[in-house]
Amino acid sequence: MRMIGAKALIECLKREHVEVVFGYPGGSVLTLYNELYKSNIPHVLTGHEQGAVHAADGYARATGRTGVCFATSGPGVCNMVTGIATAYMDSIPLVVFSGQVATNLIGRDSFQEADISGITTPITKHNYLVKNVNDLPRVVREAFYIAGTGRPGPVLVDIAKDVFDRELEFEYPETVHLRGYNGNVKGREEDVVAAVEALRQAKKPLFLTGGGVLTSGTSALVCDIVKKAGIPVVTTLMGKGCVPDTWNLHLGMAGMHGSYAANMAITDCDLLVAVGARFDDRVTGDVENFAPNARIVHFDIDKVEINKIVQADISVNGDLRWSMPLFADRVLSLADDWDGRFASWRNDVLAHKAAHPFASQPMGRAVTPQLLFEAVQARTDADTIAVTDVGQHQMWAAQFYQVEKPRHFVTSGGLGTMGYGLPAAMGARLGRPQNTVVLFTGDGSILMNCQEFSTLHRYNVEVKVIVFHNKVLGMVNQWQRLFYNGVQAASVIPDFPDMDKVSAAMGVPGFRVTSRDDLEAGLDKLFRTPGPALLDVVIPEEEKVYPMVPGGKRLDEMILGETEGGTAE
Repeated sequence: MRMIGAKALIECLKREHVEVVFGYPGGSVLTLYNELYKSNIPHVLTGHEQGAVHAADGYARATGRTGVCFATSGPGVCNMVTGIATAYMDSIPLVVFSGQVATNLIGRDSFQEADISGITTPITKHNYLVKNVNDLPRVVREAFYIAGTGRPGPVLVDIAKDVFDRELEFEYPETVHLRGYNGNVKGREEDVVAAVEALRQAKKPLFLTGGGVLTSGTSALVCDIVKKAGIPVVTTLMGKGCVPDTWNLHLGMAGMHGSYAANMAITDCDLLVAVGARFDDRVTGDVENFAPNARIVHFDIDKVEINKIVQADISVNGDLRWSMPLFADRVLSLADDWDGRFASWRNDVLAHKAAHPFASQPMGRAVTPQLLFEAVQARTDADTIAVTDVGQHQMWAAQFYQVEKPRHFVTSGGLGTMGYGLPAAMGARLGRPQNTVVLFTGDGSILMNCQEFSTLHRYNVEVKVIVFHNKVLGMVNQWQRLFYNGVQAASVIPDFPDMDKVSAAMGVPGFRVTSRDDLEAGLDKLFRTPGPALLDVVIPEEEKVYPMVPGGKRLDEMILGETEGGTAE
């Protein structure tokens, strides 16, 4: 069947069962958008290209499917660079299609030309520049295969403008053959056996679960081991949701703003089983003194991550969909008295958990983060998807908001991208329309992509937005107060706009809460309002995130809170 390249790309998307495309048109993709208009593939016109790529990212995290976005050449796709890097750092499957100037203009500094393949090479799993229309079906097939297999990640497909207009005989490849790449990573079974033997010898074992558990869909297997063997578990920020937060043996998030119980368990354990976690510096603290008493077992699909930061005593390289069933079968079939063997260890870690829970500092009639999260939790259910921006509110969400299911906590972990939350929440809701989606954001973050309120309104995407309004750039301000002699350089912004008025100007109803006396009424308005809505909640600017491990310190050197004099202890 003969057709032009633009129509061929649309046909490729149909073969990949793409449900929605996020994007912004421009000169180099006009033919593509003309064919998209004729198709039945929904397109969401965002207010900014960065909003489009973050929305595709949020869609991918919430659904497990590959997110798709379009942009024009030059400034259009350059506006997506931050979002591509965000997805790359967190191993999120995206396929980004960008227009490029015509083939005869490439390399001539033409109008709206940018070498986006060169720009994004360090932040994509792979990328393509398509100058021959006959290559297009193969390239699209490979792009989706690469993005969604192995360790997932973003793939960029840059297409010259004239390719969209040229004809080809369309045939979509049924299989993919890529030299040097195998998306089905299986390791050595003897490594799994060694990991099981290490567990048998341990007296104080601990699981550390990361985002790879969610990506691979192996949360249920991890939960079975934790529950039946009675082994405590901690999570990374990206791993939140792979084990229910309400489980007694879940000690909470580990690392810089992790729980006292989680960090002390890592410090005291004699075996640390890391599953799908890459030992990010926010998790390890002083890496030379990380888990100082433990043997390390590292399960990871990416061989590059093994021994990159923390040296593993036993490494199991391979897809968790291969390794975890083998590990679980062997662990759960053993006749060992797991429960009795680890009883003393469990008592120790649970005593830490009881003695040092997460807690906000009471401040009169002011709304504290803990109070706000508890009030929201009472109005939501286990199917609610929580999305965050980046900063203090993100850490408070990780600490206080209890997530029960995988893919129900969406946040930018590795890159820490402010402005991520609003478009990502939109993408999550469009991917999971049956789920309530709540965005927790800060007054600094929300301004960065606030144009997407107009997109929520245009498509009636029901996202409930809660702004933590403290008139400071919270995490920056906290570090300045603690470590820069209290000099709050460029982090205090008393004239932040009232976000309830900003959202209302774009068609999204907004409400405001200034004290705990009107919190319940404000939340009632937020959740009872049909469609998207916003609640701007004033919180004290001096509220900090604790515990806190200062940069370069050991995990057991946590700052737990404030003394009566207002200094950290």
